[in-house]
Formats: sequence, C-alpha cells, structure tokens
Amino acid sequence: MARRSVLFSPGDRPELMRKAPETGADALVFDLEDAVAPPRKSEARGSVRDVLSDPAFDPEAEVCLRVNPGEAARDDLADVLAADCRLDAVMVPKVASAADVAKVDDVLASHGWELPIFALIESAAGVLAADEIALADGTDALVFGAEDLAADVGATRTEEGTEVLYARERVVLAASVGGVDAIDTVYTDFEDGEGLAAETTFAITLGYDGKLAIHPAQVPVINDAFTPDRERVEWARKVLAAREEADESGRGVFRVEGEMIDAPLVAQAKRVVERARAAGMFKEY
Repeated sequence: MARRSVLFSPGDRPELMRKAPETGADALVFDLEDAVAPPRKSEARGSVRDVLSDPAFDPEAEVCLRVNPGEAARDDLADVLAADCRLDAVMVPKVASAADVAKVDDVLASHGWELPIFALIESAAGVLAADEIALADGTDALVFGAEDLAADVGATRTEEGTEVLYARERVVLAASVGGVDAIDTVYTDFEDGEGLAAETTFAITLGYDGKLAIHPAQVPVINDAFTPDRERVEWARKVLAAREEADESGRGVFRVEGEMIDAPLVAQAKRVVERARAAGMFKEY
C-alpha cells in the first residue's frame, strides 16, 4: 500500500473529514491531538465516530486516527471504537519507546481490534529509540515530526533543516531495519508549493516513502514528487521482468541494457513500480 501523501484533518471538523477523500491523498489522518483544542476533545471524538461509522463513508484511501498521547489514547479509542466504524490504522504521537506502541496495541486488542500503528517520532527519546520502536509488534510506519523534536531539544528551525537532519536520517534507517514505512515531517508553509516540492524531493533522496500534509493543496505536490517519470518506470519494469528470468535460471546477478543488476537495484525497481501504480500510471505489472 502506497503512503505517498498522508493528510491530516481536524477531528472536530466533520465537513473537512468527509471532503478529505476528494484530495487524492493516499492516507487520511483524522486528528484528535494537535488540531483539536482541549475543551473540544470529547466533541471531536464524537464527530470522528460519526464520520467513520457512516456507511456512506468508504474512501479508497487508508483511514487513520491520531489519538492523544499517554492514557488519553485509551479514552479516544474507547469512544471511537464503540461504533461499528471504518478504521484502517492508528497514529500514536510522542512515541518514546516500544512500550508506548505496545500500550496502544493492547488497548486495541481489548476492543477486539488489530490495526497497524503509525509511530510518531518527535522527541529526543523517540529518535534514540527509533530502531526498537520500528521493530515493535504493531508498528507499521515511523513518522518523523521535526517541529516537536526541535521544541524538545531547544533547536532553532531553519530553512535548510540541518538542525534535524541527523534525526530525519535516523528515522529512515530505523524504518528500514524494521521493514516499515518512513513518513517525512510536515512542511508548514502550505502556500509555498515550490518549497514543498523541493523538500519532498529531498525526503525521497533520503529514502522516505511518504510525507505528511496539513492542507489539501499540498497533496498533489507531494504525490507528483513521488511519481516516477516514465523512463524510470520502464527501467523498473525491465528489471523486474529480467529478475524473473534470472530466478528461473538461478542467477543472482543479471544485465539490463548494459547495467549489472543485483538485489539492491531490484528493491529500487519494486519501489518505483509501487509508486507508479499509486499514481495510476498502470494498473498491472
């Protein structure tokens, strides 16, 4: 499942949640944490529950719920899961250890649910424990939160982002070790499409699988950045076709148009094809 664009919608804005599938985002996150003021938390849980339990709400996108940190997550899940609802994943903020993932996993199990967990890495403790978090049962993606991390360590955010680069790279490495997706941080200036495109392209070079979006206008920019060009797609298709022939003959290394192909390049080809499919470039390989 592609997760190029992961769009937040405030949990207390049902009209925005219902419109979210129209944006073309691969994943929709209905937010009960930062986007909702404390006095409106209960109202937001009810709004999310109503939208998710509506039979007419059945988007193609993955539907995720961002709960509040700590014990508040228990109340969020109890309220939302009380209804027969459409929910595909849970995003957990402020994850600092594998135990934080396990706690939410246990709460889900107590309600008879088993869902993939997006673990938000947005503190110094979370960055240093990113590998064990990625390997935790239930974790399906690591999500990098640069703004909260900078606040946690007292860093000053810059346009270049060098103050969070080490953490940004570490999250990708940990996600790779755990075999889970890596989702990059938000780009806060939602009116700056060029800046977003450049930052998304950089995130792709680091190895990220997707990027958070805080406004519908950011979704097409992110999706476009993750969409490979046709020449790259054709290369990937040739690599995968040649790999099948090589497997049949027991060869681990093979040639494609004069280039020696081994396991790492095969992995790159698979990712290119997956992103091309998500972009609708072709339905079947």
